Amino acid sequence: MLVMPPTVSVIVPTHNSAKTLGACLEAIHRQRHPVTEVIVVDDASTDDTRAIAQRFPCRLLVTDQNAGPAAARNRGIRASTGELLFFLDSDCAPEPDALSNALAILRDQPDVACVHGIYALEPLIDDGPVEAYRLTHGHYWRLRNVGRVRTTLFAICLIRREVFTSVGLFDEKLRASEDVELGDRMGDRYGIVLTDTVVCRHDDDSRLGALLRKQFRRSQLLIPVALAERGPAGIRANTAAGLLTAAMVPAALPSALFTGGWPVLSLLFVVLFMAAEPGLLRFVLRQRGPAFTLFFFAVHLLVQLAVVTGAVVGGLRHLADRDFGPTRATTAKTSR
Repeated sequence: MLVMPPTVSVIVPTHNSAKTLGACLEAIHRQRHPVTEVIVVDDASTDDTRAIAQRFPCRLLVTDQNAGPAAARNRGIRASTGELLFFLDSDCAPEPDALSNALAILRDQPDVACVHGIYALEPLIDDGPVEAYRLTHGHYWRLRNVGRVRTTLFAICLIRREVFTSVGLFDEKLRASEDVELGDRMGDRYGIVLTDTVVCRHDDDSRLGALLRKQFRRSQLLIPVALAERGPAGIRANTAAGLLTAAMVPAALPSALFTGGWPVLSLLFVVLFMAAEPGLLRFVLRQRGPAFTLFFFAVHLLVQLAVVTGAVVGGLRHLADRDFGPTRATTAKTSR
């Protein structure tokens, strides 16, 4: 009896992605495993994103008002027909074997319903040292968590359609952590695998100010999402030790009043911050060398401070307004 391969719908949510969308769609069409359809959901772009999408054999869905990645993905899900859904962020270009490697895991592990991958160390477009920092850290923490996990990360992700039919769609209230929240709803019902065999090149943040603002904004949802989690905590990009020692660096600055103006205690916490994740320190030294390692941890300290500040602000917002956070009532169903 001839067994047909599963149909695969590729869903690409995008907003003002003229810089990278062409590379993303080219990489999709270079996949060794054929795809059934490619759906690009343009979330109210104001650049040439739509014109670029129209150059490729894909279905373009357009929204007039920016609604965020959760809403864009939901619209793609509803419009798709595949048994499997392959999600890609529009600033990601998957390696040619990414889809076939993800399919192999679903085939070999029948209890697994979701496979997601990692960022390569090499950028999609080289935009300088801040981007190199981002990719180095992003590659490391994903690599550190490879295996069975409880978290879904949808930058590059293959998932069975039945998951959405069972647990509902993405929570459109969330402008960040919407994929993490979905993974928590999957709970123990569906196996989730993070693998280093599914790789994409990513165009990451390259301007420090924009990166810090983004981290501050996104981290405001960390506490509300964590409080809503129904099971054990999932993947975390940052460790508690790293966040705590980073927060102590500025907190210890007043001690300089008692040490002749020298911020001795703050400098000690800088050293402890670098040592808080010895695996990360070794990884950056091995991959980038000593000079870049100093730059890496200087930027990393600022990023961790933005995360801590955002988390505190988000926690206070949640105390003042319990509607700030996940809906937990996302019951919409998909259709074929």
